[in-house]
Amino acid sequence: MTRIRQQNVTAAQWSSNGEALGALDLTLPENDPFGANVFSVAVQRERLPADVFEKLQATLADGEALDPSLADAVAEAMKEWALESGATHFTHMFQPLTGSTAEKHDSFFDPGEEGTVLAGFSGKELIQGEPDASSFPTGGVRATFEARGYTAWDPTSPAFILENPNGALLCIPTAFASWTGEALDAKIPLLRSMDALSRSAIKALRLLGDEESKRVFTTVGAEQEYFLIDEQYFFERPDLISTGRTLFGAKPPKGHELDDHYFGSIPERILACMLESELEMRKLGIPVKTRHNEVAPNQYEIAPVFENSNVGSDHQQLMMQVLESVARRYGLVCLLHEKPFAGVNGSGKHNNWSMGTDTGSNLLEPGDTPADNVHFLFFCAAVIQAVNKHQGLLRASVANIGQDHRLGANEAPPAIISIFLGAELEKVFEAISSGEGDPHTPASFLELGATVLPALPMHGGDRNRTSPFAFTGNKFEFRALGSSESLAFPNTVLNTIVAEAIDELADELEAKTSGGTDIAEAVIEIVKESYSANKRVCFGGDNYDEAWHAEAEQRGLKNLRTTPDALPEVLSDQTVAAFENYKVLSKRELESRYEVWIEQYWLRANIEAETTFSIAKTMILPAALRHLALIGESGVSAIEGEVRGLVDELVAALGELEAANEDPGDLEGMDMALHARDKQLAAMDSVREVADKLEKVVADDLWPLPKYEEMLFIK
Repeated sequence: MTRIRQQNVTAAQWSSNGEALGALDLTLPENDPFGANVFSVAVQRERLPADVFEKLQATLADGEALDPSLADAVAEAMKEWALESGATHFTHMFQPLTGSTAEKHDSFFDPGEEGTVLAGFSGKELIQGEPDASSFPTGGVRATFEARGYTAWDPTSPAFILENPNGALLCIPTAFASWTGEALDAKIPLLRSMDALSRSAIKALRLLGDEESKRVFTTVGAEQEYFLIDEQYFFERPDLISTGRTLFGAKPPKGHELDDHYFGSIPERILACMLESELEMRKLGIPVKTRHNEVAPNQYEIAPVFENSNVGSDHQQLMMQVLESVARRYGLVCLLHEKPFAGVNGSGKHNNWSMGTDTGSNLLEPGDTPADNVHFLFFCAAVIQAVNKHQGLLRASVANIGQDHRLGANEAPPAIISIFLGAELEKVFEAISSGEGDPHTPASFLELGATVLPALPMHGGDRNRTSPFAFTGNKFEFRALGSSESLAFPNTVLNTIVAEAIDELADELEAKTSGGTDIAEAVIEIVKESYSANKRVCFGGDNYDEAWHAEAEQRGLKNLRTTPDALPEVLSDQTVAAFENYKVLSKRELESRYEVWIEQYWLRANIEAETTFSIAKTMILPAALRHLALIGESGVSAIEGEVRGLVDELVAALGELEAANEDPGDLEGMDMALHARDKQLAAMDSVREVADKLEKVVADDLWPLPKYEEMLFIK
């Protein structure tokens, strides 16, 4: 249908609903809603019998299996709390291999005598549920007719209340396993990897003289980028509805060339949406801290304070869900795709990762200078060794079809995995490696140029936004994650490969110290050997520069540009060995994930190809033919030949795409994915290329899709 000016004006209009008027004064501590909908430790202390509470907390602190005898008491307290909060149902919320969350709701109420109902919730119902496992992707671990699966309560991630205008729901974070015990989800391997790293790190700390720490936790704080667009424009774009990105469209006359959107004043409508989203997140115990405009028009970022990796991963899934649901209340749609718009910056999710002990020590926190901290040098060297050895696996952990459009697109790190250490830390490692220079450099300070301002400690190096894996003061920032991705598998990989590297270095440390070498001297020797062997992965320059690609190839680093290039790394011998040795994932479980991710890649490519065909055939081609008819009626034939030629090209390109969209026949696994990439995606490019040419000559009022400039500037 022809678009009219009034539609655009209407879509851009918004007025507040006034709900914020008369809101509580959040400067008063008693009005802070943080954790109001969480079955937190404070709530447990208040509602559980004292002995049950102490046993539960001691069990969680020691990382031991839960005593089933506690379950009934916990379930009863949780039920009463949920009922008081308005919940009528409960669900075991889990994370299958779809990349999203799943849930099945069960009522607390059962029929009683004389037509009444009774509310009940047993320890058995809390600990274990039985969802249908047949319709989730399993990669061959479960056949379709083998339907049984189990959800198991994860007591380390607190239960919470999810509010709805018509009620509330008790959500219990759970793991999801098959009847035969294989992990069918993202949580189980993450928990296994956290245990593996804790065991390895504690062993190393004992050798380094730490007798107090009992557990080591990995922590994560993920910066979530996303787009918000008006829902009217969303529903006028079949490609956004079906694929999450625009398959057709030209770069707007004004994009982000002037850098005026980044950190700019947040539009009132967007800020209202953000404030309500953050309120919902705070109720759920998500420690949101930062919000700001991102680089691209209509692109924004939200970031929480770091948390335990398992809880942080659960909260990230919740954060995406809240952003999407609250946006609709403001006539907006939240886009989490890595590349919703061609020619406009895409979205990522920076994964800030570190290790900390139960005594409060951050193992990646330098001392007064990095060289003064033996623990820091040891664990930092282990991270460098792990990333170098498993660079291909790290790339595979962030692979999906959206990432193929984003990574290396001058807005995100390239597909080559490398580490940025920063000037001071790199100097320390180089001095240790070469045996020359003094690694004990005094702390530097940043001169602010005004006597009234105090001197501020300077970071050990400038930031490098082009690096996929950067040291940022007391943590490593894995910047290559896609905005729509779960944190679980990338952090599972990080935990596992660093555990392996810690053990390798700890074995060397034990051998040296048993021979009488001083601990500090032994660590320096180990760091020297490890860094010298793995320094090829460290790079402090511009990762966008084409010269880096050539240099990386000379260094022997992998450049796995696309998802089909990267995913075989999941099944490499060294990946299987690491995951099996640390009991994180068996070879069969790895194979299942590989099959699922290959299938998801092909299915998404196929959806994009068929959507491209549908839009071009039913919207763009008719618009071009209509314009051709108008040219004939007007008697102005100057561009008639050009338009007619482009129409013929489009018809031919559609024929090629239709052929490419046909069933690939007997192709399976990787062959199917390569087929999708080589044939369907190439045919899609041809159709879009012709459509772009038509867009330049077909009148704007006949172009059937909202333009980028219409969608990307919300007030």
